Amino acid sequence: MNYLEEYKKWLESDEFDEETKQELLAIKDDEKEIEDRFYKELEFGTAGLRGVIGAGTNRMNKYTVGKATQGLANYIVEQGVQDKGVAISYDSRKMSKEFSLQTALILAANGIKAYLFENLRPVPELSFAVRELGCTAGVMITASHNPPKYNGYKVYWDDGAQIVPPVDKDITSKVRAIESFKEIKEISEEEAKQKGLLTIIGKEMDDKYIETLKKSILNPEILQKQGKNLSIVYTPLHGTGNTVAERLFKEIGFENIYVVPEQKDPDGNFPTVDYPNPEDPKAFKLALELAKKVNADVVLATDPDADRLGIFSKDPATGEYVTYTGNMSALLIAEYRISQMKEKGILPSDGMLIKTIVSSNLADAIAKEYNLELIEVLTGFKNIGKVMKTAEENKDKTYVFGFEESYGCLIGDYARDKDGIAAVMALCEAAAYYNEHGLTLWEQMQNIYKKYGYYKETQVSIVKEGAQGAEEIKNMMTTTRNKDIEKIGDYKVLTFKDIEKDFVKDMTTGATSTSGLPKSNVLYYELEDNAWCCVRPSGTEPKIKLYMGIKGTSNEDAEEKLNKLKEAMVKVVEG
Repeated sequence: MNYLEEYKKWLESDEFDEETKQELLAIKDDEKEIEDRFYKELEFGTAGLRGVIGAGTNRMNKYTVGKATQGLANYIVEQGVQDKGVAISYDSRKMSKEFSLQTALILAANGIKAYLFENLRPVPELSFAVRELGCTAGVMITASHNPPKYNGYKVYWDDGAQIVPPVDKDITSKVRAIESFKEIKEISEEEAKQKGLLTIIGKEMDDKYIETLKKSILNPEILQKQGKNLSIVYTPLHGTGNTVAERLFKEIGFENIYVVPEQKDPDGNFPTVDYPNPEDPKAFKLALELAKKVNADVVLATDPDADRLGIFSKDPATGEYVTYTGNMSALLIAEYRISQMKEKGILPSDGMLIKTIVSSNLADAIAKEYNLELIEVLTGFKNIGKVMKTAEENKDKTYVFGFEESYGCLIGDYARDKDGIAAVMALCEAAAYYNEHGLTLWEQMQNIYKKYGYYKETQVSIVKEGAQGAEEIKNMMTTTRNKDIEKIGDYKVLTFKDIEKDFVKDMTTGATSTSGLPKSNVLYYELEDNAWCCVRPSGTEPKIKLYMGIKGTSNEDAEEKLNKLKEAMVKVVEG
């Protein structure tokens, strides 16, 4: 069925309500919009279901959410694990609350107990709750850091991590097998509660989550001492973060906490930012204005579902606030925690530090320094969770730290997704520790570079929207894949990895081997002098993403090398 036939079906079928039909009638003369809404169905990517809110098969709406939930329910029932239940949370986005209740009631209609949070909560607390309640799965209604018009549907499995093969593919097949929206089972909220199939959870889970985070603090006495000396500005960017963050700050000893008032309350319109993403310095505009007023030491932001953390801190040499990349903030936390664990004699001898394939090589240097095993996985924190699960089952390795360059890390094994709330806590603990030793966070970041080398990374996103854009991205990947690239900018290519074809070529000797990674549409170029480049299409947005990293001899040298490599890599992909 082509997109026009699908559009006509939605207009004429009694499966769809009048409100949906009116929305679609309003675009009857806009064929490009019709095509974009109906040329495909939303599919599970690196972070589950995600799309623009609206009517259509390629949109987030009650029908696509219902179909996804019914497919999930069919899989759970087939596995015979419906009695364990499913935990459900949601963020501040438009329709998040409605989609979360709908999800709970469809599961209940299928005889699956649903544990629904009373109000919005961060995604890491949902991951924690899945494990704490012994659930078979979890669902988080969120589009993470995407623009306001988006929403999404993340599915977690019983280990608290987002679904990975083969479970993701099995659930997807169940969703695709649903031929009619009439197959979606329904039950009222009252009936679900009467049957004991809907339980509302809230503060008691907050208490357990916060207590678990507090147990991971390494220097509580320094927090109590320095908590009154540091000034911290925090913004949840209209999202879930402040449901627990402000309380956590106070309980661990910080007294001078300033939450950006204009961004404190949840709001799916995200009225004060174009893009609620802590990776974007523009999202910090109000937080930095407040920081200057109160002379803050650290400025923190979490995204709407609070799994990512962005930071600025003051450079004492200039008095200006400087931004950190996701690699920088994560590895600042890693160096602090790992060095302190070693000093206290609690660093496990079988410890592992996990990073994604597009994250900084500084992680490799830190792992080597502390005799940790460095494990590299594909993009997506669920792949870090998969390694954690295997280690837990085999009892042969101990998780110490994991991160990805996209502003996410996890400091302990209590959850299986990146945790912006725990990162806030760990970062502020590090700030207190270094303040005790006469250092600011920025000075400590420079000390890390002096110790290991000036590793710098960046990325470029080339946006290509719609059906035509998807085809252009596909062609760009194919063209780049088929190029025999021996040099990128000033750097010779030492190794080329095509993860999709499980093909690795040593460009010096010509020898070939396999990557050992699951197949994924990723091209990776290992370059001389600790430099590298990587290309992949986004799993959640209409863009192709280019990543690159270098190692310099100073900040200035590193910036110059990185800019040259970025220009060269863009030419390779676009040329």
